[in-house]
Amino acid sequence: MTSGSFAGMAASSPATGSVTAIPRAAVRSQGSTAQLPKDHPLLTGLTADSALLNQYRGGRNSAGEITRPHRRPVWFMRQAGRSLPEYRALREGTTMLDSCLDPALASEITLQPVRRHDVDAAIFFSDIVIPLRLAGIDVEIQPGVGPVLGHPVRTRADVEALPTLDDAAFAPITEAVRRTVAELGSTPLIGFAGAPFTLAAYMVEGKPSRDHLGPRTMMHADPDTWNALAAWAAEVSGRFMRAQLMAGASAAQLFDSWAGSLGREDYARHVLRHSAEAFTHVKDLGGTTPEGHRVTAPLIHFGTGTGEILDLLRAAGADVVGVDYRLNLAEATRRVGAETPLQGNIDPALLPADWPVLEKHVRSIIAAGSGAAGHVLNLGHGVPPETDPEVLTRVVSLIHEIGYED
Repeated sequence: MTSGSFAGMAASSPATGSVTAIPRAAVRSQGSTAQLPKDHPLLTGLTADSALLNQYRGGRNSAGEITRPHRRPVWFMRQAGRSLPEYRALREGTTMLDSCLDPALASEITLQPVRRHDVDAAIFFSDIVIPLRLAGIDVEIQPGVGPVLGHPVRTRADVEALPTLDDAAFAPITEAVRRTVAELGSTPLIGFAGAPFTLAAYMVEGKPSRDHLGPRTMMHADPDTWNALAAWAAEVSGRFMRAQLMAGASAAQLFDSWAGSLGREDYARHVLRHSAEAFTHVKDLGGTTPEGHRVTAPLIHFGTGTGEILDLLRAAGADVVGVDYRLNLAEATRRVGAETPLQGNIDPALLPADWPVLEKHVRSIIAAGSGAAGHVLNLGHGVPPETDPEVLTRVVSLIHEIGYED
């Protein structure tokens, strides 16, 4: 897709007040609402009026009426993971990517934290590099290192040699999602994918990096190759999200782990259009509930260290903006507007703290988020592996006990 596909708009930097021209992906014409399958949990009524979706819609029910949910919704990034002893036992002897592609195993891991913590959503157990593996790219997650590619992608020839991802390759993903939603009932499943910049950053560096010099250099030194690579990443990430939503996920999150390494101008000029393209694969996916209400699957955009580009994350096409632990939610609301629902942002570093300290922190997060149209509690990043799962369960109980009048 070319930049000519977008209408232009300007955004003011929250830090400097300078104006940056950015593509208006959020208002790109999508035509009529794309249809989810009729037996989708959103359309059968199972999840359409859940607490989670109420807040993702800005405090509205499936009919569009302003309502308050029966409890405050909360879930945790990486809630299905190494903090749970049952996860460690189930994963024993299986590599990360192999476990993601075993439908029965991936489904069970997704369900574990829902059973244990009573969270208000399941997040699909997978990894952002799974689309690479499904496309036939040599990638593994090395313990203690992270994703490592056999052959980094650094030249135009490398990009042109990238394989095409066939729809049939998503079969283990869709089977795992269907298994999971069959068990979840009225609890929504959130699908996810890595954002194009983060995915492309791994592909250029060939492994995790602290400063991401490779992709940052490429976007300036060889912008044509960068745009071709980022466009490829946007397509596979978007289709990965779409496969999860069509199979039964009720929402989807685009996760940009490394966008915080970019300056505002670089993000606006070299990345935003590609994140927007990923969202076009899932924008306006929805249908009609038994009561005749038109609903769509909400889209969340989250990145770490992205406080200075929150408005750009929203402009890429998201309905909800995730905020990491570095920025107060009241300030986040000022930057993106009170009409934008927020997700976040309990600091993971406080999870081992004495309970009175952690409780005070959680209550302060709720207060700070009260100015947004909707607020889903989450961590400001993923659950650390050493976290005591009993603490997470207690945090969930506390959040559920705090009423909207408190």
